[in-house]
Amino acid sequence: MSRGPPMSRQIQIFCRNSGKYIDVEGGSTLHEISQMPEVGLRFRPICALANNKTEHLGFQVFAPKEVEFLDARTSIGREVYVRSLCMMLYRALHEIDPTLRVRIEHSIARGLFCRVLDSDGRPHAVDDAFIAGLLAGMRSLADRDLRFTRFEKRTPDVIDMFRRQGLDDKASLLETVSEIYTSYYTLDGLADSFYGPLAWSTGAIRVFDLVAWQDGMLMLGPDTSDPDVPASPVTQEKMFHAFTDHLKFNRVIRVASVGELNRAVERGETSDLINVAEAMHDKLIGRISDEIHERSRRGGASVVLIAGPSSSGKTTTSKRLAIQLMTNLMRPKMISLDDYFVNRCDTPRDADGDYDYESIYALDLERFNSDMRALLRGEQINLPTYSFELGERVERERPLRLDDNDVLIVEGIHGLNPELTAAVPQDRIFKMYVSALTTLRIDDHNWIPTSDNRLLRRIVRDNKYRHTPPADTIRRWPSVRRGEERWIFPFQENADATFNSSLLFEIGVMKPYAEPLLETVPHNVPEYTTAYRLLRFLHIFKPIPETQVPSTSLLREFLGGSSFHY
Repeated sequence: MSRGPPMSRQIQIFCRNSGKYIDVEGGSTLHEISQMPEVGLRFRPICALANNKTEHLGFQVFAPKEVEFLDARTSIGREVYVRSLCMMLYRALHEIDPTLRVRIEHSIARGLFCRVLDSDGRPHAVDDAFIAGLLAGMRSLADRDLRFTRFEKRTPDVIDMFRRQGLDDKASLLETVSEIYTSYYTLDGLADSFYGPLAWSTGAIRVFDLVAWQDGMLMLGPDTSDPDVPASPVTQEKMFHAFTDHLKFNRVIRVASVGELNRAVERGETSDLINVAEAMHDKLIGRISDEIHERSRRGGASVVLIAGPSSSGKTTTSKRLAIQLMTNLMRPKMISLDDYFVNRCDTPRDADGDYDYESIYALDLERFNSDMRALLRGEQINLPTYSFELGERVERERPLRLDDNDVLIVEGIHGLNPELTAAVPQDRIFKMYVSALTTLRIDDHNWIPTSDNRLLRRIVRDNKYRHTPPADTIRRWPSVRRGEERWIFPFQENADATFNSSLLFEIGVMKPYAEPLLETVPHNVPEYTTAYRLLRFLHIFKPIPETQVPSTSLLREFLGGSSFHY
């Protein structure tokens, strides 16, 4: 006797949007549930949280869950929007010429920098007419409101499918991850994979633009301040060149993607990769040291300001720069902007009511400028000392004077902000920007966000040195990021030199440290959404032995075992 399909049963979900329990049919998709009058949505959802995991709207609900629908204005929704936009770009390019490839390299200038390559991997000319054709194709996809359909198949079958489509980088990565089944999406007959959900359909992705930029193009999603219009590019020439230098380096050593890194781990080549990457750091810092020495010889660069966002490695960079300066016969003296914090009771508050230590007004600007002017006049000052335990300044004897051949290194997040040194002669200052500009890509259509790299560093460091639970670090991260967007990133191009502190091997090394910490984040807290996403991301990396990392490595600032004193 034949059996029909299993009978559906009613289940109950709790919808955070409405604050109500809602009865639904087992097997209903999140898209179907979002249309129910009881949910009462007043926006078009782009994805949802189901038990604090980000899910696509085609996700079927077979058991009771807590559900929250999100639109494209939320941070998670924006990520889904941009991923969906990437697949539309790929589909539009395939329609123009199936032999061409698009490589989405990194986030910059408020967009995603993309290169178009021919079948041999050579750059393809991108002019206004070519971009106009791509834009027309993407807009046609949006107008047709086509489904992004998610599938799961046996990994060998997906690998074969990707190779037939010319997605060899995706196939190579899957061969190193060893999953039995792999999920992917299709759009208008074309398959692709992403490390996070896509939108329900192309009709939800209508605000975007493509512009020629550098030797490629910039794909722009909605402006965060006005989501109804595409973002406008900003000038980031120095940041772009910092990215480009490392991308060239990755190509030379033939490790530009996670799949290639995993292959190097399998072949036992990580020790050589680590040594070469560390040598690259030494070389770049040495060049900056030479530039500072030359400026100092001509009567400038008595003060070096080193700035950068959280967990960019500013402290170790400062110490390694000091060593390089000594090889140029200069005597470095180092201070931290942290000692110029105002008393905690005078610290500004952020939008959440927490102390805003990222604000430049958390610093005693008058005292800092006065001290810098006195030092440049050859006078002796007494450095302030800030006690984080007491939350206030503690005066003690810390005399400082700049003598001949001395150079003062000042490390802190606000080094590039003109307001920090408004009363200091600018010809005596050298500004250096440090950030972990991740150039290792997952595959041609999936990049590694620099902020994720820095968050992993911070989770590991905060737990090791401050015993901070990972959930607390994740909870604080949005406030940190808002502070960076306001107080650091607008001043990046003020730098005299930009140092990329990322190391292509670092996520493989951090994996054994970060995974156990992320697994401790409770499932019933909002921070689990980020913890789960990072765990899925770390899963695609093969672990790299921490013992191969030298004690002078910048990564030791976060892992421990550094030969530098912090």
